[in-house]
Amino acid sequence: MVAIDNRLRYDPIMDVSMAPDALARELVDSADDDWLRALVDALDREVRSAPLERLASLWDLSNAAAARLFGVSRQAFSKWLEHGPPPDRADDVAAVDNITTLLDRYVKRERIAAVVRRRSELLGERSIIEALEAGEYDQAANLVRSTFDLRRVQP
Repeated sequence: MVAIDNRLRYDPIMDVSMAPDALARELVDSADDDWLRALVDALDREVRSAPLERLASLWDLSNAAAARLFGVSRQAFSKWLEHGPPPDRADDVAAVDNITTLLDRYVKRERIAAVVRRRSELLGERSIIEALEAGEYDQAANLVRSTFDLRRVQP
């Protein structure tokens, strides 16, 4: 059973004793879209903190598709979700997590799946996903990092 903070239970603004779907409907009816997106993003960051879970969710990948990014089987990726990746793959997971973090910061969440599938001239007419499937973790991470490097912009 999930413990509920009683301060929230009696808050007239948010009744967490309501069913999640009902509370969601109430929030949708009473708040603007930008605020709701910010709330969902904040909740996702609080609840789903594991990098591989964030990757699969934000990039809209099945476990099989996520496994292909790392050149492993779906079963191996499922074990990574449960127990973490092996130490020798930590750098690859960190590079992909850096990409996910940057995209999450600068791109609307509902557009991330399209962005990682879009082909780029800078990646040899391949998508970020295709570059990762080819094992080019650092190249893809560097490209995304440089794309959002605002120091390049002159005032």
